[in-house]
Amino acid sequence: MVKEKRQWFLPGPMDDEPDYLPPGPRAEPRETEVLDDWRKAEGGQPARLARVAGRVGALDDRLKRGPEGWRHRLALMEAADLSWHTGDRISQDRLALWISLRLSGVQDDTAALARVGWAVRRLTGGPGPEQDLAAFLDRRDPGNLSDESEPFMDRASGWLDLMGQATDLHPITRAAMGFHLWSLAGLGQHRDRMEAAVAAARIAASEGRGAVFAPLAMGGAGGLRAGGSPFERLARWLEGMEAACLTAMRQLDDIEAWSARAVAAMTPLSGRTPPALRAVLTEWPLVSAPMAEAQTGASRAAVQRNLAWMEAYGLISEVTGQGRYRMWRVAN
Repeated sequence: MVKEKRQWFLPGPMDDEPDYLPPGPRAEPRETEVLDDWRKAEGGQPARLARVAGRVGALDDRLKRGPEGWRHRLALMEAADLSWHTGDRISQDRLALWISLRLSGVQDDTAALARVGWAVRRLTGGPGPEQDLAAFLDRRDPGNLSDESEPFMDRASGWLDLMGQATDLHPITRAAMGFHLWSLAGLGQHRDRMEAAVAAARIAASEGRGAVFAPLAMGGAGGLRAGGSPFERLARWLEGMEAACLTAMRQLDDIEAWSARAVAAMTPLSGRTPPALRAVLTEWPLVSAPMAEAQTGASRAAVQRNLAWMEAYGLISEVTGQGRYRMWRVAN
């Protein structure tokens, strides 16, 4: 039998040919693989997830029964703590002055103050990220649009589609997944970490009746750290959220006890300024005289007289230690 001879001009077998092609880009993981990884992460730590969900539920019930000022107080504290995680590093007193009076110092970064101010607004209300992402991020505001931000919805659709496929996950797990996939979806620009964290905080509390958001940064921002598998990221997320919820509950315990003490101590005082001033001090972690004047509508003299009385009776303490631009907080 004559062996067939291969013609010289025909290419050899595929296995014989060397691979001269440069290495191509790595294939991105499919959406089903991403979702499966997060489902496995959730299924691998049910006890911890249940404990954290209980913490969030207790905070939600507490806020549902409490005054509206509690929500604002926690939102301002959470936004200030998040700003340190994102690099803006806005203190609570600077943030309070900016939000209440639009005051900023010579060395203040007004763009950073505006970013953190946006976080406070979204942590206290407005549309949620899964409800209307463009409105949530203020992308419909002409002042916030630029050539780089369009077409925004083209980039956002991938993230929204993936979140829509994850409705079987617990809101806390879905929030963690959405946070870690935010930058991969091309969302955000220089402030994507702040936007991602606020979006996740809203998603985690999406089933609540009293809490607008679930705190993430009050107990430290370790849960927001990237790196590791979805299981490891979710474990850090749950640990960080539990610490943040405990910190928030302690804040509410302290301010509730202070409110009862202040009401009893200020019974001899008459007029509308004392109760209005108590409400302001409950809503804001730090208060200045101009802030109190603007929030209560009382005269500067009445505000200063009541602040001096409250300081003398140990209800509030001055924190700046200076003669001008003084700020007070409740004394626990």
